Amino acid sequence: MTGTSVQRDVVEAFYAVYAVRDASGFAEFLDDDVEWTISGPVDVLPFCGTHRGKAAVLDLFARRVPEVFSGFSLLRDSMLVDGDRVATLNRLAGRRADNGRVISYRLAHFMRFRDNKVVETLSLIDSYDAVEQVLGHSLVEERDHPVKQGNWAAL
Repeated sequence: MTGTSVQRDVVEAFYAVYAVRDASGFAEFLDDDVEWTISGPVDVLPFCGTHRGKAAVLDLFARRVPEVFSGFSLLRDSMLVDGDRVATLNRLAGRRADNGRVISYRLAHFMRFRDNKVVETLSLIDSYDAVEQVLGHSLVEERDHPVKQGNWAAL
């Protein structure tokens, strides 16, 4: 534990505004020097990468993600609060802005709070699943897959 503890009700309040995409409420939970990293392929999901500072994270939340997903929902499966650290496992669903297709994938957040503000977040998405859904096809064609050809050594 490196900082002051964050109370579970603060984290619940953060996720309440995050889940409904309330930008002004979300801003209240961000430290000025927040660093928000989303692990994923930026060529397919351009909002991925590291975003530093409150303005950059608000831009991510209010503009960059909605450019890819016009709708958004978050279902939290589990949450662990330990001191100033929070880990959650979630399911995110969004409607693609360009064609309306629904995309749904797993998302883990690893967060650090200071004075009830988020100072650091690492978002790990099931990027393989998300990319296949965004592209609308499997990344591995059955005919090209080594196991389908009986070639286990190719793995």
